Amino acid sequence: MAMIEGLLLAAQDRLSNLLAARLQMALTLAFHIVLACLGVGLPVLLVVAEGAFLRTGDELWKTLARRWSRAFAVLFAVGAVSGTVLSFELGLLWPEFMGRFGSVIGLPFMLEGFAFFLEAIFVGIYLYGWDRLPPRVHWLSGFPIAIAGFASAWFVVTANAWMNTPQGFRLADGKVIEVDPIAAMLNPATAMQTTHMILAAYIATGFLVAACYAITHLRGRATAYHRRAMALGLLLGVPLVPVQIIVGDWAAQVVAKTQPVKLAAMEGQFRTETAAPLRLGGIPDPTARETRFALEIPGGLSWLAYRDTNALVRGLDEFPPEDTPPTLIVHLAFQVMVIIGFFLLGLAGRTAWAAWR
Repeated sequence: MAMIEGLLLAAQDRLSNLLAARLQMALTLAFHIVLACLGVGLPVLLVVAEGAFLRTGDELWKTLARRWSRAFAVLFAVGAVSGTVLSFELGLLWPEFMGRFGSVIGLPFMLEGFAFFLEAIFVGIYLYGWDRLPPRVHWLSGFPIAIAGFASAWFVVTANAWMNTPQGFRLADGKVIEVDPIAAMLNPATAMQTTHMILAAYIATGFLVAACYAITHLRGRATAYHRRAMALGLLLGVPLVPVQIIVGDWAAQVVAKTQPVKLAAMEGQFRTETAAPLRLGGIPDPTARETRFALEIPGGLSWLAYRDTNALVRGLDEFPPEDTPPTLIVHLAFQVMVIIGFFLLGLAGRTAWAAWR
C-alpha cells in the first residue's frame, strides 16, 4: 500500500510539474506573440510611410514614420527580451525534448538568430540615422529590418510546424539518428503554417495601428495626420484578410491529412462518420461524447477537409484518450478564431466599400 501511495504521489507531482511548465510557456508565448507580430508588420509601415515622404516631399509622412520608429524601438527591445525568455524556457522546462531532438530542429533556431542580429544591426542604423544619413540611404536601411523580421518569423514557425508533422530523422532504440535538418525544416506543415502566421502578423499590425487612430476619429478630433495613419494601417491589413481566409481553408485540409485528431477536437467531432457536419458554435460534452447546441451544416466538415461532402472524417473515439486534446478548450478557441476572422473580413469589405464610394 505504501508503495502504491508513493507511485501515485510521484505521478501527481509529475502532472503538476507538467501543468506548471505548460502554463509558464503559454503565458510567455501569449505575451511574446503580440510583440512578434508588431515586429514583423510595423517595419513595413515604416518603409511605406518614409517612401511616401521621399516621393512627395510631404513632411507629414516623415513625421509619421519617425514617431512610429520610436514605438517600434520599444517594442523591438521588449520583444527581444521575451524571445530570450522563451529560448531559456525551451531548455529549462523541456530538457528531455530538447536533448533528444535539438539536433533536428536546431537549424531554424540558429537561422532565426542570424536574422534577429541582422535586424538588430539595422534597427540601430535606422533609429540613429534619421539626421545623420542621406534620406534615401536611411529609407533603404529600413528594408533589411522588414526582411529580417519576415525571415525570423518564418524560421521560428518551421520549428512549430515540425512539432506538428515531424520528419527528417529516425529513431533507433530511443535515439535520434540519420538527422536531416533541411527535411525537418521543410516538413508538410511548413508552407501552410508560415504563410498563415506571417499574414496574421501583417493583418494584426495593420488593424491595430488603424484602431489607435480610429479612436481620434470617433472623438471628432482627427487631422490629416490621423487620417493618413489610419489609412496606411488599413491598407496593410484589409487586402490580406480574404487571402488569410483562403489560407485558413488550406490549413483545414493540411490538418485533416496530417493531424486528424486535431481536426476532430477543433470541430467537436466525437464519432467517425461520412458526410460529417460542419459545426458552428456548440459546446463539446466529453462525457456524453457529443457537441451540444451547435448549428450543423450537413457534409460541411467532410467538404472542408477533403472536398467531398461524403468523405469519411475520423472522430475522437478512434484515438486513445491520453492522445486527445482537451476538446472543450480547443473547440471554443477555434470558434473564437473563426468569428474574429470573419469579423475582420466584414470590416475589410466595409472599408473597401467606403473607400470606393
